[in-house]
Amino acid sequence: MVSSMTGFGRSEVTEGQKKITVELKSVNNRYLDLNIKMPKKFNAFEANIRSELKNFMKRGKVDVFISYEDFSESDKKIMYNQAIAAEYYEYLKQMAEDFNLDNDIRISSLSKFPEVFTMEEEELDEDEIWSILQKAIRQAAEQFATARAREGEFLKQDLLAKLDEMLTDVEFITERSPQIIEEYKGRLREKIKDMLEDKQVDEGRLLMEVTLYADKICVDEELVRLRSHVQATRQTIEKGDDKDGIGRKLDFLAQEMNREANTILSKSTDLEISDRGINLKTSIEKIREQIQNLE
Repeated sequence: MVSSMTGFGRSEVTEGQKKITVELKSVNNRYLDLNIKMPKKFNAFEANIRSELKNFMKRGKVDVFISYEDFSESDKKIMYNQAIAAEYYEYLKQMAEDFNLDNDIRISSLSKFPEVFTMEEEELDEDEIWSILQKAIRQAAEQFATARAREGEFLKQDLLAKLDEMLTDVEFITERSPQIIEEYKGRLREKIKDMLEDKQVDEGRLLMEVTLYADKICVDEELVRLRSHVQATRQTIEKGDDKDGIGRKLDFLAQEMNREANTILSKSTDLEISDRGINLKTSIEKIREQIQNLE
């Protein structure tokens, strides 16, 4: 299966009074880069979250958004800090004595001082929360992977079509190359005839010149390698599965194809072959752009 590096997935899981929402979205990246935004109380789960997500993705910059809601009434409680209240009380009594004032301390006024009463959240039941969180992550990741695979199928078909176009150009160059040599041989023969004023042409010398020219423009090896790279690219795309993703391998093959196309173009002395060489380079560049989107 071929997967794109762009995708989106979302899941909401509610159990009892607790709800966890997970959203995933990604763009291209050379490696897997997980950027997780979640409540601080979930920090203890980060390693587990990363481990779960790596089961569904290999490359890409993935933004992970996790939100948590607790609708129960017991998620927060009021804490009475007796020690702090006692300190306030002692200092207030001391002030009354120091300044010879009436001691009018009341509970209503003492309770308003900072930190006498505080609101604290109940400690999380980590096993319960992780059970909900893990379920939400897996559901979002499955949706995310499905979206990537769907986009990857479009990319796959587009890449295969471009490879077919390349093979058409390769076959044209293969058939055209011998014709160029024969045409050069004919032009050279006529030129020598004109120079010798219709005297007998030295066929041995003519053959040597044609051979040197043929060696100079020969692209047989480049065409063989280019066909091989195209076939390897096609097989990699059609097979799809790879533990490290296929993007890196395809990028290497595209570089090799580009190298052969450059050599073919540099050796060309024929306008038709040059046009096909340019077509090859254009197709390879389009393939490389699409490959950047593959996981």
